[in-house]
Amino acid sequence: MADLLLREDDAGVATLTLNRPAARNALSLALLDALAETLAALAGDGAVKAVVITGSGPGFCAGHDLRELTEARNDPDRGEAFFETTMTRCAEVMQAVATCPKPTIAAVNGIATAAGCQLVASCDLAIADPRARFCTPGVNIGLFCATPAVALSRAVARRDALEMLYTGDLYDAAHAQRIGLVNRVVGEGQALAEAKALAAGIAERPASVVQGGKAAFLRQEGLSLSDAYADAARVMVEQLLAQASKEGIGAFLEKRAPVWPQD
Repeated sequence: MADLLLREDDAGVATLTLNRPAARNALSLALLDALAETLAALAGDGAVKAVVITGSGPGFCAGHDLRELTEARNDPDRGEAFFETTMTRCAEVMQAVATCPKPTIAAVNGIATAAGCQLVASCDLAIADPRARFCTPGVNIGLFCATPAVALSRAVARRDALEMLYTGDLYDAAHAQRIGLVNRVVGEGQALAEAKALAAGIAERPASVVQGGKAAFLRQEGLSLSDAYADAARVMVEQLLAQASKEGIGAFLEKRAPVWPQD
C-alpha cells in the first residue's frame, strides 16, 4: 500500500504523491485506503503545517479505477457492495482533504478527471501546469459525476460547475483558473515547485493561527450571516488574547520581524 502513495516531509510541508503513473494515478480502493490512512496521520502530526498533493508521471489523477469497478460487476451482487465501499471511502477521503486541519494544496501536473477533478476541488488551493486538463466526464460513459459535483459546486460558480457536469468536456488550465478551480497557472513542469513554495510560505506562519483560521472558515460557510459574524468575532477575540497576535502586532508596531511562539 505504501508504494501507491509516496510521502515526503520537508520544513513543515508534507508532499503526497499519488503513485500509479501507468494508470494515470486512478483512485483504486487500495490507493483510497492509503490516502485515508495518511491524511488521518497528518491531521495529528504537529510537525506538518501544510500538505501538497500531486501525481506521479504525466497525470494528476484520472478518477476512479474503471477497470477495478468493471471487474466487480462479476461479483454475485453485480458489484453493488464493492461500489458502495469505494464511493463511501472516496467520500471520506475527499472530506478528509477538505477538512484537514492543515491547509491543502493541489499541484496539478497533468490530467485531472472525474474524482481527480474532485480531489483538486477538495483542496484549499490549487496550482496548475499549463498542460493540465480538467473534466467531469461521467455523462460520456453513462454515469453522472454526482460525487465530484459536491466538491466542484463548492469550488466554482454553479453555472460553471453544471457546464462541466452536463457536457463532460475537457477544459484547459486557463479555463480552470478563470472559473476559480485553480488559483494560478505556472510554467511547464513548475506546478509542484510552486505549490511547495506556497506551502512553505504558509508553514512559516503561526500554525495555531492558520489552523484555527481554517476551522473558522469552514464553520462560517454553513452559518447564516449573523451567526457567521458572531462566530468569527469570537475567533478574533480568542486570537487577540493569544501570544501569537501579541507578538505579531508588537513586531508590526516596532517595525521588526516577528518571533513566533512555538505551537
